[in-house]
Amino acid sequence: MQFVYPYFLFGLFLISIPVIIHLFNFRKFKKIYFSNILFLRELKQETQKESKIRHLLVLFSRILAIACLVFAFAQPYIPISENKHLNKKNNTISIYIDNSFSMNALSDNGILFEQAKNKALEIANTYKSSDLFQILTNDFQGRHQRFVSKEEFVNMLEDIHISPCVKNISEVILRQKDLLYSKTSKNKISYIISDFQKNITDINNLTNDTNINVYFISVIANRTNNLYIDSCWFASPVLQLEQNVKLIARIKNNSDDNLEKIPVKLSINNTQRAIASFNINANSETEIILPYTIHKTGIQSGMLEITDYPITYDNSFYFSYLVSKNIPILSINETKENIYLNSLFGKDSAFTFTNSLENNLDYSSFTNYKLIILNELKYISSGLSQQLKLFFNNGGSIIVFPNAEIDLESYHDFLTSVNANYYTKSDTVKTKIEKINLNHEIYNDVFEKIPKNIDLPMVFSYYILNKTSHSNSEYLLKMQNGNDFLTVESTGKGKIYLSAVALDPQFSNFVKHSIFVPSMYKIALLSENQNKLFYTIGKDDIISLQNIDEKKENIFKIKKNINSNFEIIPEHKNINSRINIFTHNQLKEAGNYYLYAGKDKIQGISYNYDRKESDIESYKTNELTNLTDKTGLSNYFVLDFKNKPLSQVLTKLNQGIRLWKLFVILALIFLAIEILLLRIFKNK
Repeated sequence: MQFVYPYFLFGLFLISIPVIIHLFNFRKFKKIYFSNILFLRELKQETQKESKIRHLLVLFSRILAIACLVFAFAQPYIPISENKHLNKKNNTISIYIDNSFSMNALSDNGILFEQAKNKALEIANTYKSSDLFQILTNDFQGRHQRFVSKEEFVNMLEDIHISPCVKNISEVILRQKDLLYSKTSKNKISYIISDFQKNITDINNLTNDTNINVYFISVIANRTNNLYIDSCWFASPVLQLEQNVKLIARIKNNSDDNLEKIPVKLSINNTQRAIASFNINANSETEIILPYTIHKTGIQSGMLEITDYPITYDNSFYFSYLVSKNIPILSINETKENIYLNSLFGKDSAFTFTNSLENNLDYSSFTNYKLIILNELKYISSGLSQQLKLFFNNGGSIIVFPNAEIDLESYHDFLTSVNANYYTKSDTVKTKIEKINLNHEIYNDVFEKIPKNIDLPMVFSYYILNKTSHSNSEYLLKMQNGNDFLTVESTGKGKIYLSAVALDPQFSNFVKHSIFVPSMYKIALLSENQNKLFYTIGKDDIISLQNIDEKKENIFKIKKNINSNFEIIPEHKNINSRINIFTHNQLKEAGNYYLYAGKDKIQGISYNYDRKESDIESYKTNELTNLTDKTGLSNYFVLDFKNKPLSQVLTKLNQGIRLWKLFVILALIFLAIEILLLRIFKNK
């Protein structure tokens, strides 16, 4: 047992007063004479014995009554083992309120979000007015990154609303710790009020901190079924005009029911382009293929849609992509143009093909191309090497066809600078191509079926490629002797393709073989860097732009559509001729948006709500307790208040089991016993 005000225990010295009165009884006795002395002696002895008993009982009653009153004023309590901040002054309290979409769910006591706000208010009311409070939500807003008084905390509580942002529990606690450590008070407490969805409650990522006690307060929703679109992607990364494409949508069923004939619709630029229906088993996922034909170039804004209740925020899924009119290609030649490249790309409207001599290059024009072909260059100068590396790092694709007499050192310097394989020596042993990497996107949709005895190109002379320690090269074509014929290296955003031979029939019959056309064609098509189909609200992804002529008078803006008044000016940075756009979580509503440079619409960007909120399965209180116990988190406690008011549980937690009322009652009882003793013995 401990005391809130132990100094009141000095009042126990008052016990000496009834003791002194008992020892020094100042009552005066009067002598009375009787004729029968023997009878009087017996009566006197009996009266003295009863008097001693009465005085002792009265004395004990008074002592106990005084002691109980003193204890009552000292406010005794029995501390709870979990509690380490009992009745201390200058508490610093951080309270997190989960304001994600899942908190809109219903329980027997109403909407979870409103329950969470009420519980935050109850927490505040259990502390003193002198304590400091800090409120935190998934938005991590700047105005919530400070500690305020109880009164201001209550006012801020009313301004919290549901948000599309989602944070893991470990992220929240880390932010709370950073804020709590900014204060000098010794007593730091954290409260987490949430529905504790399983996909955000990452208990395993939490660490013990003996300076901060963390309390989990769970609000549990009634079981709700949810069907939602999780993501989408194209079966092929190549998107061309008048091409048949397949959009694949992943749909998840978070319920215990099997669903049948559920329709899903696909719209492109607000026009319905495809519709399908699907069946899905309980607590499972499925992939739906929606085929359609691309009829327009430019920015395409798409939307997938299903119908599901009562959770509706994840029934739509937005995406954007760009269909280019043509792909610009530059061929850098040593002395003359290559007739095979001219025949392949020069007469195809899908490409804009440009030839340039190595000694007549305009390096500033490199940003205008998607693919650069190094056609039989003998030497790669340091200036060209630097510009090619910059082009590569900014997402460009490069194909290298070596010359019969290359300068190995200059090639080595350039290729190793981009962490690619490099040429070592030539070999004139006759061989042929034996393997095609059918798993790579270059060839995965080229052949319907490959015969066992397929006729592949012959090789008469070639360069041996040596792998660097940092290379993640992948072969596309491999020769019988195990050497690579054609490889691809993907580093960062760029791709570099290395051929072991020149585009010359004296090296190989590759240029005259049927596999040459699909190989070069797919390399060119895949050089068109597709922007991300979609972004997620709350993750603050960087939007990276290429080949944008940034003018001083141009201001980057993000707009939703013509009929909407929504418009923001995002932060942007120019890094190595690439412009990075930062939205800083300014986009709060899912949908298709457009990025403008001045008056020009340059890119479509789509945002969706975080699908973590769509998986509504949550931990129960006993499950949370088991998790914290298993992970050994000694400073993390799960409050199980059941049907009791939270304020009552917190009062007991913060103040222990308080006993002052019991001692007041005992003091009254002992005073009543004293009165009864005095009256009973007086009547006798």
